[in-house]
Amino acid sequence: MKNVAFRSALSLVLVPLLLAACGGEGRTHADTVRSIEEDLPEFGNVGPGLGEADPPPGLTAGWKTDFAKRAVSMHEFTSGGPGKDGIPAIDEPRFLPAGEVDFLEEREPVIELDVKGDVRAYPLQILIWHEIVNDVVGGTPVAVTFCPLCNTALVFDRRVRGRTLDFGTTGNLRSSDLVMYDRQTESWWQQFGGRALVGDYTGAKLEHLPARIVAWRDFARAHPQGKVLSRETGFERVYGNNPYIGYDDADSPAIFATPNPSDRRLLPKERVVFVERGEDAIAVPLSAVARRKVIRVRVGGQLVEIRWRGGVRSALDEPEIREGRIVGTAEVLVDGRPVPFDQPFWFAVAAFRPDARIIR
Repeated sequence: MKNVAFRSALSLVLVPLLLAACGGEGRTHADTVRSIEEDLPEFGNVGPGLGEADPPPGLTAGWKTDFAKRAVSMHEFTSGGPGKDGIPAIDEPRFLPAGEVDFLEEREPVIELDVKGDVRAYPLQILIWHEIVNDVVGGTPVAVTFCPLCNTALVFDRRVRGRTLDFGTTGNLRSSDLVMYDRQTESWWQQFGGRALVGDYTGAKLEHLPARIVAWRDFARAHPQGKVLSRETGFERVYGNNPYIGYDDADSPAIFATPNPSDRRLLPKERVVFVERGEDAIAVPLSAVARRKVIRVRVGGQLVEIRWRGGVRSALDEPEIREGRIVGTAEVLVDGRPVPFDQPFWFAVAAFRPDARIIR
């Protein structure tokens, strides 16, 4: 297993723990997780890096959330290190015309979003430091989200029960996945699946919008008039650097504990195409899509077509994202139209949808 070297502020917290854990004889992954959870409070404020706030003394301290309303036990949440808004969402995104962008290598990954002809690209080199962008695209309020720990890039409609919500990061994780909160009620939302788990909105679900990861060059060629999220975010970050060096080693486990870690039908961090329709869900190894090029399968009664797209780098591999290895990507269509899907690591699917069928 590769050692995971976290850059900047987060590295001050996690690297000594991870290196000691990975290098110590007889030390298990569970020991690593316990060590991180026990030692994090000793580090205090991690400064102007990945996070900007002290780890909270308790999961509920400083929140206005109605913790009496919840769908899961609070014991399922754990601190990820930075506290509430310690990883700051982008609330006033600025954009550049695609033709004016000079900071992206041609095969770097970007999230492509098209809402009613308003086409935008959100580079992962920026999202990796912020995890959430609150935006309005094609007249639709959206939350563009990326959880580096699960490799989940999801876009949601921010309107719930007639109200437009704004999202931030709680600083907490559940099954190693980003837990968001809305600033209106401070309810907690799971990024994977988009459900509210704690607070006034418990039980509500965000609408998942079609979006996909593409190579920057493919976006620029297809959408020369498209808009691209600017590095002018209002925050000082080393955009282009990867703070999770070597994290996506396929055979390495998640850093934080997850359900079903013994599900070894696939390697823990094997990239999969995940599609769910109601009670039905599938996971297709990206390697299978690369081999077959096109896979057609029924999910929840719909005939889904999964297509391979090559030439996209990993954002979680080398110190600089522009040098990440080529991992490729996919798109998912129904009747020729893009539909919502995700490309997480397998361990996330095993944690949240262990019933998913594996299609090879």
